[in-house]
Amino acid sequence: MTPFSDLTEFLAIPAVTSLSLSPDGRWLAATVQAPGPDPKKFGTSIWRIYTGQGAPARLTRSAEGESGPVFLPDGALLFLSRRPEPGPAKDAGGEPAKPALWLLPADGGEARRIAALPGGIAGVTTARAAGRFLAAGPAFPGTSGPGEDDARRKARTDAGVSAILHSGEPVRFWDHDLGPDCVRLFGGSAAAQDQAHDQHRDQEPGQALADLTPEASGRELDEQAFCLSPDGSVAVTGWRVPEESGGGRAELVRIDLDGGSRRRLAGASGADYSAPRVSPDGRLVLAIRSGHDTYQRPGDVTLVVTELDGGADGERDLLPGFDRRPLAAEWAPDGESVFFTADDTGRRPVFRVATATGEVRQVTTDDAAYDCLCPSPDGQALYALRAAISEPPAPVRITLHGPDGEPDPPVRLAGPGAGVTVPGRVEEVTAEAADGTPIRGWLVLPEGATGQAPAPLLLWVHGGPVMSWNSWSWRWNPWLMAARGYAVLLPDPALSTGYGQDFIARGHGTWGENPFTDVMAITDAVTARPDIDADRTAMMGGSFGGYMANW
Repeated sequence: MTPFSDLTEFLAIPAVTSLSLSPDGRWLAATVQAPGPDPKKFGTSIWRIYTGQGAPARLTRSAEGESGPVFLPDGALLFLSRRPEPGPAKDAGGEPAKPALWLLPADGGEARRIAALPGGIAGVTTARAAGRFLAAGPAFPGTSGPGEDDARRKARTDAGVSAILHSGEPVRFWDHDLGPDCVRLFGGSAAAQDQAHDQHRDQEPGQALADLTPEASGRELDEQAFCLSPDGSVAVTGWRVPEESGGGRAELVRIDLDGGSRRRLAGASGADYSAPRVSPDGRLVLAIRSGHDTYQRPGDVTLVVTELDGGADGERDLLPGFDRRPLAAEWAPDGESVFFTADDTGRRPVFRVATATGEVRQVTTDDAAYDCLCPSPDGQALYALRAAISEPPAPVRITLHGPDGEPDPPVRLAGPGAGVTVPGRVEEVTAEAADGTPIRGWLVLPEGATGQAPAPLLLWVHGGPVMSWNSWSWRWNPWLMAARGYAVLLPDPALSTGYGQDFIARGHGTWGENPFTDVMAITDAVTARPDIDADRTAMMGGSFGGYMANW
């Protein structure tokens, strides 16, 4: 019996979903998801995972859960939670409690709530060298201050109104509707918030927070990432603006926390700027630039840097000629290079690019996918979540030996859960497409699949379609099928990432041509194997995979 034989046991496997490294580099705050007190719902908690020796420890245990841990320079930990303070568990409007900002002292004392907004706090980030934070929270358009926003919410609740009036695009983002409120950014000082909360427990929610974007009355900040400069004086965020042809794009803007002035740092027609990061010296801003798709060509993705003070030099492409799409990036502590991840031939390695020369070196070379990069303060190690087709995400340490030295293999840190043993094995498979292009994928084989006992085959096409089968998936997990005796083929046909821009373009706009023939070519190659029963094959998929199954 394995966790993959029973869905309840599978869902009970702890899932580490994020990492944040303490300022002294001694431990990681990890968000862990597992079934909560109500078995129909997941709960999240924050764990301490040591970067050296030491057993992991759970730091939070509320029924409402905790998420989004980030550190202040003194080692205190900020996080988000719906947990109530002593008193009723509902807000003044009778609605379920909204996520608020909590502080866990560096000395390990009791966590306490330090900031709240009427609509809740959706995200938070901190300054590297100052006790300031930047929080995102929804507010109703036209309101000035949390008190007025709170009154608007209470009036809607009292009137029984739940409708959303849309006066422009967009009205929805992927799996959720937008509105009736919209995101704004609020600045605060952890010390000032803590003091104000202790002295005025009856004050209006969020009264000590500074609304940095009162002019944001639409979708400008919805779904946008943001960060702070090391000294906490400047915020950098994505800012959505309309385009003449319809739709919109996300630019980069800077906002001065002391004064609130805003100006554009980077923006271009037909491109989005996302995931900003200010360099350790506070001089440069790193971001991902994603070109919009057109009917003729898929948009390309790269890393760019621009000056925080808005210098005349404009933005600079860090990855000219690098034919892979960066997914996440973090500055090295010396500011002379950037670590980033990108899909590459069925893996997601860590790369390092020198900011001065643009030279790119691959840091990891194993069959794994990396995320949540956390460079150590001394530059000697890189901490990350490592996953693979057969391994759920787990925190690891990669010891570095300078920009030009070969890193050590990743070492798994002691974290929650004991890992899993999958019911079978995984192999890499290849084929040649109808036009001669090499096609590859992963083949999951159940235990006991041999030439004498061939396994039935399940072809599983990924969604996206601009993505890759290169990591563990909780939602599309082939081991649930392998536990029942199926072999599972996970191909990367045309439109998949990790094989260059031309490979994506092979299927762009012609969804049933190269993607279909690629899938069939690698399926034919796999069904020719003696350990696969070619007479018992099936196909499934979600999103684009479902489209291909219908095709």
